[in-house]
Amino acid sequence: MPTVQSNGINFYYEERGSGEPLLLIMGITADGSVWEPHVSAWEKNFHCILPDNRGVGKSDKPSGDYTTAEMADDHAGLLDHLGLEKVRVVGVSMGGAIALQLALRHPDKVSSMVLMCPWARCDAMAEGIFEHMVDCKARFTPEEFSLYIQLLIFSKTTWDNDEKRAELEKGRKEDPPFPQPLHGLAGQAAACINQNVYDDLGKIKASTLVIGGDADQFTPPWMGKEIAAAIPNAEIYLYQNLGHAFHFENTEDFNPRVEKWLLAH
Repeated sequence: MPTVQSNGINFYYEERGSGEPLLLIMGITADGSVWEPHVSAWEKNFHCILPDNRGVGKSDKPSGDYTTAEMADDHAGLLDHLGLEKVRVVGVSMGGAIALQLALRHPDKVSSMVLMCPWARCDAMAEGIFEHMVDCKARFTPEEFSLYIQLLIFSKTTWDNDEKRAELEKGRKEDPPFPQPLHGLAGQAAACINQNVYDDLGKIKASTLVIGGDADQFTPPWMGKEIAAAIPNAEIYLYQNLGHAFHFENTEDFNPRVEKWLLAH
């Protein structure tokens, strides 16, 4: 399996499909395989690159706090290894925070980006959520922790649907092949808490789409709205009554919507 030395760590990635390169940056707790419901559609038109962020999956999980800046440099090193000068980027949640750093620190590498439920900076409530997430990981069973995350990211629309609620229950009982260690989550949570690029957003030149759910209780709509307002010519789209996992809650609309936007940018 492909692993590259990038920014001082062993950085794992997979590649799918053919066409223009598309870097997919995953969120906190999750590895690159979680992109499957989307990459299975996008790989028809794009050469999809799916890394595991530091702290999770098959990439290294160093101890200590991480930063979104160094995580962006991890991805920049991967792009250099692959000989890719400019790519489209899709980042979800923490991945959106990393994508913002990538566009600021390595602007020559990003042609356009889709920021899914991103944030440029945390408020006190967001900081509390990330701190509580680490505490829950330390104290809960894996199934209990999975339930906590599901309650955080899925909307009432999903929880009120018997079929979807049964799917969530089934998912909680599945053992991940590479469970994230506590110190990996703690490192990622620190990166999320300390993200603060709001004052630099006006410098971003890449075409940008901010997309999310208007019922997101994890990264509320104001976070995406302030990013879209600050990045020149950025677009924003919010799904009605959907949460942080809007892309799973309405995959049938999300996949073609984002693909159409990427093909045009």
